[in-house]
Amino acid sequence: MKLPKSIRSIIPRFLLNKFRELKRTKFNKNLSQAQLSGSLISCGQLKSQLESMGIKEGDSLLVHASLRQMGFIQDGPATVNEALLSVLGADGNLLMPSSPVVSLQVDYVQDNPIFNVKLTPSRMGAISEHFRTMKGVKRSLHPTEPVCAHGPKAAFLTEGHFNQLTPYSSDSPFHRLCELKGKILYIGVSLDNAGTSLHLLEDSVEFAYPVYCDEIYDVRVIDEQNIEHRVKTKVHNPIYSKKRRCDDLIPLFLAKNACKQVTLGNAACLLFDADLMLNTMKEAYELNGTTMYTPNGLLA
Repeated sequence: MKLPKSIRSIIPRFLLNKFRELKRTKFNKNLSQAQLSGSLISCGQLKSQLESMGIKEGDSLLVHASLRQMGFIQDGPATVNEALLSVLGADGNLLMPSSPVVSLQVDYVQDNPIFNVKLTPSRMGAISEHFRTMKGVKRSLHPTEPVCAHGPKAAFLTEGHFNQLTPYSSDSPFHRLCELKGKILYIGVSLDNAGTSLHLLEDSVEFAYPVYCDEIYDVRVIDEQNIEHRVKTKVHNPIYSKKRRCDDLIPLFLAKNACKQVTLGNAACLLFDADLMLNTMKEAYELNGTTMYTPNGLLA
């Protein structure tokens, strides 16, 4: 269980430390039991599941993942990334979001951060953070929604993200994944907490809702050569962020064969065709006004 930020802020530090110690103790106990019972999930098992769900050599795959939901994985995040890269092969491309934002984009940029493409950690979970540090991984130079990529198309996927006013433009890794006819795998997470690619619709059409704040923010970023740049970016409007009902779109995507329900480790997953996902959103928006803010459409 993860305590909400509002609760953590009022709990004395010694109690927070005690809570974390109890969590670690419980985790280590359960891990020991999994080791003794032989129920640790191996790299080979993950590879077999990935292949069974339709991930193949040469694919371009964007992954959102919760390690905790997968069960006890032998050697943790390293094994998950090894399995993903092995199935994709030398011709495949693996992408993961690596945003430094913990809660709201507007809170992050108002703190006047310096985003260092080499050093700023990913806040997207243990698997993403491990992937960020792996040899050969490139990271896009966007202050709020950077994406890490590995593979022969890694430069193409990441290089257009620099100095984009919004993170989901036609030059973003999210959109370029669609151009490559890639896939998106949600491991133990849903669109409600990892619906980044849903925002592609907002930058692909004349969108009817003010999903971005009016103010444009100036943010400092440091590139791979340690050169500092000033970039401008828009951030999401928190008022509209509260209106999102992302998971309510899943039945639409299933009906259009844009996604299917699969399993990896012990985690329930969704596997999307990235381009079909975007085109499904465009079509539903044009026909019915369907969005993550109006999942039943304007005519419902």
